[in-house]
Amino acid sequence: MEKFPLKGTSNLSIPSAATNHPLSADHTSYQSVASKTGKGPSSASGSERVTTSLTTPGVPVYEADEDGMIDITPGNGGLTNPNYPYSYAANGSRQDGVGAPSGSGNNGGAGLGGAAAAATSAGNGGDGAGLSSPTHTRFGRDFHHSDHEDTLTVSFSGKIEGISFAGMTDTSDDIPGIGQYDDFHTIDWQRDIARDRMRHRYIVKKRQDSFWDLLKGAHDAWSGWVCVLLVGLFTGCVAGVIDIGASWMTDLKFGICPQAFWLNREQCCWSSNETSFDSGNCSQWYAWSEIFTSSREGFGAYVISYFFYIMWAMLFALLAASLVRMFAPYACGSGIPEIKTILSGFIIRSYLGKWTLIIKSVGIMLSVSAGLSLGKEGPMVHIASCIGNILSYLFPKYGRNEAKKREILSAAAAAGVSVAFGAPIGGVLFSLEEVSYYFPLKTLWRSFFCALIAAFILRSINPFGNEHSVLFYVEYNKPWIFFELVPFIGLGIIGGFIATFFIKANLWWCRFRKYSKLGQYPVTEVLIVTFITAVIAYPNPYTRMNTSELIYLLFSQCGISNQDPLCDYNRNFTDVNSAIEIAAAGPGVHKAVWLLILALAMKLVMTIFTFGMKVPCGLFIPSLALGAITGRVVGIGMEQLAYHYPKIWIFSGECSTGDDCITPGLYAMVGAAAVLGGVTRMTVSLVVIMFELTGGVRYIVPLMAAAMASKWVGDALGRQGIYDAHIALNGYPFLDSKDEFQHTTLAADVMQPKRNETLAVITQDSMTVDDIETLLKETEHNGYPVVVSKENQYLVGFVLRRDLNLALANARRIIDGITGQSLVIFTSAQPVQNLGPSPLKLKKILDMAPITVTDQTPMETVVDMFRKLGLRQTLVTHNGRLLGVITKKDVLRYVKQMDNEDPNTVLFN
Repeated sequence: MEKFPLKGTSNLSIPSAATNHPLSADHTSYQSVASKTGKGPSSASGSERVTTSLTTPGVPVYEADEDGMIDITPGNGGLTNPNYPYSYAANGSRQDGVGAPSGSGNNGGAGLGGAAAAATSAGNGGDGAGLSSPTHTRFGRDFHHSDHEDTLTVSFSGKIEGISFAGMTDTSDDIPGIGQYDDFHTIDWQRDIARDRMRHRYIVKKRQDSFWDLLKGAHDAWSGWVCVLLVGLFTGCVAGVIDIGASWMTDLKFGICPQAFWLNREQCCWSSNETSFDSGNCSQWYAWSEIFTSSREGFGAYVISYFFYIMWAMLFALLAASLVRMFAPYACGSGIPEIKTILSGFIIRSYLGKWTLIIKSVGIMLSVSAGLSLGKEGPMVHIASCIGNILSYLFPKYGRNEAKKREILSAAAAAGVSVAFGAPIGGVLFSLEEVSYYFPLKTLWRSFFCALIAAFILRSINPFGNEHSVLFYVEYNKPWIFFELVPFIGLGIIGGFIATFFIKANLWWCRFRKYSKLGQYPVTEVLIVTFITAVIAYPNPYTRMNTSELIYLLFSQCGISNQDPLCDYNRNFTDVNSAIEIAAAGPGVHKAVWLLILALAMKLVMTIFTFGMKVPCGLFIPSLALGAITGRVVGIGMEQLAYHYPKIWIFSGECSTGDDCITPGLYAMVGAAAVLGGVTRMTVSLVVIMFELTGGVRYIVPLMAAAMASKWVGDALGRQGIYDAHIALNGYPFLDSKDEFQHTTLAADVMQPKRNETLAVITQDSMTVDDIETLLKETEHNGYPVVVSKENQYLVGFVLRRDLNLALANARRIIDGITGQSLVIFTSAQPVQNLGPSPLKLKKILDMAPITVTDQTPMETVVDMFRKLGLRQTLVTHNGRLLGVITKKDVLRYVKQMDNEDPNTVLFN
């Protein structure tokens, strides 16, 4: 589902201080930024320059002296281009000018720098060098090490209080915005987790100093549990309000309760003393035709009811689309593709904000009430994640650390599914299997607790008005026959075909909407689809009713109180003590089957056009409805087969006694699981959600068989589920951990820059302020490797563009004697005294342990590093010398290129 046009990133040539320090949560990766006016990140046409080279090998053999100055005497080995020491044969193949040829196999190991490892082995063809262990942290020196000239004051509430350079005296002014990332940027998981570990170690160390520090340590320890407790409480309350509001507005299309207009039809009839209601109506409830014509029957009454049904549907849809367009463009759609992308470490500002929460909550009530073919269960995950994001800012430990915040968002996603279906365990598994990217054991416990609290609050509100907290409670007491596994698996196969057709058709329509003029008129599209849906839906009683009511009807077992045509069997209910006998289907059943087949076709087509419109819309309920209709029809067919041929060997054991041995409602449940599994590709979480949803624990095996068959068929016919397909359609930088990288390429084949391009670097002690400002103006990279010298490009560290801008701006403003000719020093060594201006020492902003690989590292290993470590970029080295960089966008584009897809669809990084 595409969004409204995304905001472009701002010009970062003079970044705010907020995001410039390497300890801040804003440490941007080495990637290009849109620094030209009017050229935002959405220009995926390829004109935007994205790649730059970075270097980060460890320092081979040579060790840093006590001042941090690296003494390296060898030259560059006689290579003409130290950045790319390869020669090319006449056939165009690359040959290694120093080590073995690039095609010689995996003879280059991947060195892991960063917070976890020291320097990188330059191992290529056997010339790996022994490395010394670093004595510094990833961010320069140890936190508690003081320097006589430049100091860094750190407040462990999570923000930098001030940065002092040589000559600065006032460090009391806070730098605004520390700890934030730019919009549409990827977070640095390793750096954020390292920040949290250092903060935690500091708090633990301070516990013994005073009672107040002990209390602060205790607060830090239980703040995560308090946060998920609040998320569960608020999610349960919001879900209760949404359920009650959607139920009232849905009934408003059919009539009103004059004595108390705020009651829906069921609540209105509670106050009546009547013992039976005509098709759900009682004397207290007035249909619109009854108000205007004093009659519920006849052609005139039908026309008036038809008119009010369409009118209310159009009004609700217009309100929903207008609210989304005016106040919160991000409130449209399901939200789960974006939640998956955000949980993988991507920043989309305002997507989880307060306005999105408010408009999505109101909009989902309106769009469900409009009778559109959508559900409110998927958007509940988005709503719960908004609540988690907002409440995390009450706890700086989570609000100011993007990696830690995603632990809260994972728990919130579990709470969203918990309140959507009344399935807390299924919610936890859904968060683990479907949406979360980083899910440690601690997050599993907190997600469990959050889902529990949310389900408890929803049960206390009791929006469904029954004693069960689940949506479609069933009371089957018949065991299933072993032979029924065959039709159950058949339902799984049918569900896989239906799901594949839906995904492909919906993607085609969304792509057409995105690249045609239709996308410029979102409100008009919503109104047209709503009008067509209402006109088609009203004549068929199974499409006219609320989709949740339809699913409940299809799941339920026929009994003496069920008056629906689906239960028109020739049965005798006089003896209540005997089991319900198997019987022939009456004319009502035959008519209902044809109406259900028409409903299946109508809902399938309308869901294709509805999902992706600019209103809040979910896929769970429409998918369950499609599968339930299919399953109920198959179940009725099996039931009649058992009635007419009870002596067949497959039925001879259980059905020969005349009892009702086939349960059509069970087939509806299995079919619902099959289609939903095919659409979303869920397995474990789907089965748990289904038996929690219905209470049918004894039917786990049929549900598992159908879910697996559906997934196999879906994977065979189409690689992606609906959420992954929409992530790819929108071009979000998402590396799916379930995909396999099967291409035999090396890091040198993917890295940037290529052989004819130059590598933008900064030297550790020979560039002036003017040189660095010129480099910042001429390049658009978000970070630069710091090397020993232009001739000896051995890596010293990595510095961010925003840090450089901040440091240079502060130095010119505060420090006396800094001019354009001042040397910029990234070491602790005292420079040789000369008559020039005083130097500017910036070692504090240098990341001295960036993650590196060698040029011979297989791309399969590099991709695994990006997935499992959450990298933004890795630097490529050869024999210890810097060659280039591989960013997350480079990996995504390369994967698309290898899969014969357009690599320019990756919009942001």
